[in-house]
Amino acid sequence: MDAATAAAQSLSETTAPGSARQHEDGCDDTMLLNPFCPLSIAKVLALKTTVLLLLTLLIKARVQIAAGSALGFVLLLLQTLVFLAISGGLVLAAGGAAVYATQRRRPAAA
Repeated sequence: MDAATAAAQSLSETTAPGSARQHEDGCDDTMLLNPFCPLSIAKVLALKTTVLLLLTLLIKARVQIAAGSALGFVLLLLQTLVFLAISGGLVLAAGGAAVYATQRRRPAAA
């Protein structure tokens, strides 16, 4: 070990953990954005783009759910109307068959 490494090791042993790193000047450790750093501007623009894309997808999903709900309501209404029409037709057919049967039995009884 050279003298600088030994001094750094003895310094890290005598001070609290992390305090030696506290005075280092690092690009990733700073929380303030440097307006002249194009990398941080690119990060901010990428974050804004991602947020805009996610908001667009969320709005699109909500529109699809609303449209799907409206389409489901229309199909439910159509199904109900078809069911009522078919059941009404069956009632008419059964009533017509009953009238036909009673008409056919009367002349035979007379």
